[in-house]
Amino acid sequence: MCRLSAAIDRPVSFVLTQVDAAPTLWRELMDESLRAHDAGAPIIPQIAGRPFGMLIGFQTHHAFAKRPTYRELAARSSSLDELVAQLRQPKVRAQILAEDDLPPEPVLFDGLNKLVQAMTHRLYVLGNPPDYEPDESRTVNAIAAARGVEPLEALYDLFCEDDGRALLMLPMFNYSEGSLDAVHDMLTHPAGVIGLSDGGAHCGMICDASIPTFMLTHWVRDRARGPKLSLEWVVKKQTHDTAQLYGLGDRGVIEVGKKADLNVIDLANLTLLQARMARDLPAGGRRLLQEARGYKATIVSGTVTRRDGVDTGARPGRLLRGTR
Repeated sequence: MCRLSAAIDRPVSFVLTQVDAAPTLWRELMDESLRAHDAGAPIIPQIAGRPFGMLIGFQTHHAFAKRPTYRELAARSSSLDELVAQLRQPKVRAQILAEDDLPPEPVLFDGLNKLVQAMTHRLYVLGNPPDYEPDESRTVNAIAAARGVEPLEALYDLFCEDDGRALLMLPMFNYSEGSLDAVHDMLTHPAGVIGLSDGGAHCGMICDASIPTFMLTHWVRDRARGPKLSLEWVVKKQTHDTAQLYGLGDRGVIEVGKKADLNVIDLANLTLLQARMARDLPAGGRRLLQEARGYKATIVSGTVTRRDGVDTGARPGRLLRGTR
């Protein structure tokens, strides 16, 4: 990356995450990028502000998707409410839990049911409002032990909560030790930027577009399991620093002559809501959405585009071509 940056005379950005197979490798990579930064090579790590993984439930991917009875009921149910009403019947529950999975099929993501079954010790109940730094007591295994049942029994019942719309978090990255301490150290990298807010790709099982709000609610205000980050630092990291990396020098600060993009936020009451599934893409395609309360106004080029979370219909933005 250093050679590439020197050859093209441009910053080079890379993904910095914690992986379970090598939970301390991120620190080696961060130290290398710090040395490169000190040497004048703009090597920029992109850092996710919270665990990076999938949301698991009856609406996405889950442990019972290949049980014969579940498949039959899902195929003939006209709505999620109808399906969940049947899944809650004790006889149906017992039958599904007792069944073996159907054989795997040669399709993308086939086998996620087995992954979820094997990861009940890493599946977390998020709660409402969602807590993206849950402790071990909120794993499926811990809940099963407290209830005196097997993990898959507890998982089945958890999936049925909230009328079958409950979503559990399966962190694939950034949660090897069951906390966000590693993420805190990544975020404080002097040249790092906050990225990986996955709001478009994988939209049927990942919903990370809310990370900018999470940076304010969790890291600035609510974190209880470790150090927080200052409001000024988080705002600068998500505005000025990102704009500078991408060459958008006309924004990211409040100054005369700069682009008048502002958010007016009620920080004390800022609330990240639960993720929910919508089927509003072409051909009924699904996507996860997550809203927030507490944004009083969003202003683009001096025009209010959202007020109290409601779209005003104004569209003052325009396509950018190149740096500014």
